[in-house]
Amino acid sequence: MPPPLRLLDTPSQPPARADVVIIGGGIIGAFTGYYLARRGLSVVLLEKGRIGAEQSSRNWGWCRQQNRDARELPMSTQSLALWEQFSADTGEDTGFSRCGLFYLSDDEEELDRWARWRDFAKTAGVTTHMLSGAEATQRGHATGRAWKGGVFSPTDGTADPGKAAPAAAAAMIKLGGIVVQQCAARGLELEGGRVSGVVTEAGVIKTRSVVHTGGAWASSFCRQLGIRFPVATVRQAIVRAGPVQQPLPATLHTARISLTRRSDGSYTLAISGRGRVDPTPQLLRFAPQFVPMFAKRWRNVFPGGLEGIRSGHETLARWRLDAPTPMERMRVLDPRPDPRAVQQTWQRAVELLPALAEGGIADTWAGFVDSTPDGVPAIGETKEVPGFVLAAGFSGHGFGIGPGAGHLIADLVSGAPPIFDPTPFRPERFSQSAWGKVADF
Repeated sequence: MPPPLRLLDTPSQPPARADVVIIGGGIIGAFTGYYLARRGLSVVLLEKGRIGAEQSSRNWGWCRQQNRDARELPMSTQSLALWEQFSADTGEDTGFSRCGLFYLSDDEEELDRWARWRDFAKTAGVTTHMLSGAEATQRGHATGRAWKGGVFSPTDGTADPGKAAPAAAAAMIKLGGIVVQQCAARGLELEGGRVSGVVTEAGVIKTRSVVHTGGAWASSFCRQLGIRFPVATVRQAIVRAGPVQQPLPATLHTARISLTRRSDGSYTLAISGRGRVDPTPQLLRFAPQFVPMFAKRWRNVFPGGLEGIRSGHETLARWRLDAPTPMERMRVLDPRPDPRAVQQTWQRAVELLPALAEGGIADTWAGFVDSTPDGVPAIGETKEVPGFVLAAGFSGHGFGIGPGAGHLIADLVSGAPPIFDPTPFRPERFSQSAWGKVADF
């Protein structure tokens, strides 16, 4: 079943024109709209289904610097400050808390890798504590067993996936922005090769600037414009356990299972990196570029089934702008959870933390994670279509860095000095030899 989500009441008819149109109402699109509206621009946020209903409400909720790719670390650090500032400025509740993130391990190689990241993090001003065996065992006493070591990152935290994107969209509305749900963007109008409007199922919005934050849908949308954007979507399952009496860590990651306490006292459970890749025409098209990533993660990424084809987001077909598109036939990507993944997740969770059995399985869901070949998002104006800014491929990291990404995109669109260097995220990098780099942390 779908995960918990705050619902917004918004119009379904878009205006005739806007300074900026954002396609995709997830965490990235919502924060982009908020930061653009703060600058006094007229902004329309289009969502074919519900705000935050896809991967933005289906993730763990972690807002972390720990173990980030070096390219993403400045965005992550800025995002943590922006999560706090957003709530203070708007009064909107995202459920954000710097509760700290807690990692445990019995693997010396893994502990060495975390220690190397700790040393790197010091150079970037990030605090993270390596834990000795005794310290890890004490902090992880709820597991009832001894550990070789661990990590605690005290300035990291979590936010509520069911609240965050709707909160940013609601704050955008207060500033005069317009959010339109149940309205798909079918394509773009161009004049002289540059963006001049967005064609929606309810009419055309005249604009000179478009930002696409459509997640798993981004690659097929780009294909309509002659833009090659390599993305593979990984289908991942989540289990939610009910509240329990015994105090458990707010967050916990181990190689076998990860846990996050939600704002209602329940717990999100997942196996980090575990997922299925459904064979689709898009996957076959981009398969050579994903060989390094799949080779590195072969223990956790498995062949999938027909979910990707049924969902329609990885089509190679060209669609017409005057007829319903795949986005209108599938308003919200809501794949069925993999039964084996659910069973394995629950089994591992109860083995590590037997107290979870008291709460039982409250519900399960799945989502499609849009991944790039190097695991880092594409953010920037495309060379092929001036005025069209791509912001997608967040590779399962997008929720926590949503505020920083939204701020950066708003900087790029409005011409303001960027909050951090956007160079590592330029979309055109996938046409260069550097695309094969996969993060080591």
